[in-house]
Amino acid sequence: MSKQKGNSMKNVCAALLLIFLTSGHSLALEVAGVQLDQVVTVHGQQLKLNGYGIRKKFFIKVYIGSLYAAKRFVNASEAFGDSGDKLIRMNFLHSKVEKEKILEAFSDGFTNNSPDLSAAPEVKKFLSLFSADFNRGDVVDLTLSAGGSVTVSHNGKTLGTVASARLAKGVLAIYLGEKPADESLKRGMLGN
Repeated sequence: MSKQKGNSMKNVCAALLLIFLTSGHSLALEVAGVQLDQVVTVHGQQLKLNGYGIRKKFFIKVYIGSLYAAKRFVNASEAFGDSGDKLIRMNFLHSKVEKEKILEAFSDGFTNNSPDLSAAPEVKKFLSLFSADFNRGDVVDLTLSAGGSVTVSHNGKTLGTVASARLAKGVLAIYLGEKPADESLKRGMLGN
């Protein structure tokens, strides 16, 4: 092979490698037919996908649960110890999930992981924000702010905010606590 052809081949390989490396961040992650964002913006700050898992109930895939944060967490202690913004996203997979079923799951999650919080006024206010059923393709975001509040949105529409640091910790505990809603979802959200 001539020296010119060898240099040309090296240049092509280098260009392809550069394209692959620079486009890697924009590649979408597809899970169960849903494109998951690698990065989301919360309060002007970029949060990266920490991990995700599929919430199942009786072998039915209910939703993909994703955790976004500025720092990388590999265990629940790190997540609970971090004071930064976090986002929990639910991408619904099942054809229809009644609002009552999700409210029951949240209530059980508070009872199992934050029993002192389960009947608190901020939990009642949080649960009252959900007013509709959930259908395949719906996206629910639970933004846990560094300032100690929880903001709920459904398909991009803000449903409301509850200012309570202990509520924010309680919501996180539903997913990452000692008795999570789904153990495999917890492992997935922690990137395992």
